[in-house]
Amino acid sequence: MKRILVVDDEPDIVALVSYNLKKEGFGVSAVHEGGEALDIVKKKDFDLIILDLMLPGIHGMEVCRLLRSHQRTRDIPIIMLTAKGDEADRVRGLETGADDYIAKPFSPRELIARVKAVLRRSGERKRPEDIITVGDLRINKTTFAATRRNEIVNLSATEFRLLTYLAGHRGRVFSREQLLNAVWTDDAAVEPRTVDVHMRHLREKLEDDPANPHWFVTVRGAGYRYSPKGE
Repeated sequence: MKRILVVDDEPDIVALVSYNLKKEGFGVSAVHEGGEALDIVKKKDFDLIILDLMLPGIHGMEVCRLLRSHQRTRDIPIIMLTAKGDEADRVRGLETGADDYIAKPFSPRELIARVKAVLRRSGERKRPEDIITVGDLRINKTTFAATRRNEIVNLSATEFRLLTYLAGHRGRVFSREQLLNAVWTDDAAVEPRTVDVHMRHLREKLEDDPANPHWFVTVRGAGYRYSPKGE
């Protein structure tokens, strides 16, 4: 399910947009201020943002600029939704980084069509190999972000590389030495037991029951295997 964030301070607009998006099968979250938008994208993963221009607190243009300036959020498609419909505002919004621009009042059918078009273009820009999705786990190799159940998982750089490598070869068993060579290529001083420490960290952050792992499985005498539930 594609998740969309609606940022608008008008309750009626939020209700209208949310209702029509949910009818089309999208997951929807809504906030009413620019600062709230910047906070929520740090915690959750979104496929598209519908952003009002005239917001209390941080202005919509500044929210867009800040989203585009951070690696994790720079590629999230943004549709600006605002009462200002003259050419100067449209141009400024697009120059700031918006993917599309719709002026109020708007047709819900037009909004849905624009949303689908922007998502389609966004999907065409992303290479499939940049995103690894396994069940409720999503790994974005471009933004170095991992989410589970749409919540950000805080991983170190090494933990992220190890997760990405295992998830990209799920079902295969790797010895500690093989994982060291694949993940710790620039650090010759690392010992094999370091792999055990990082695997424990991944289990603590991603397993429902770290003591009885279902994802990061130890194969006695051989090494480790990443085996998502159901596979």
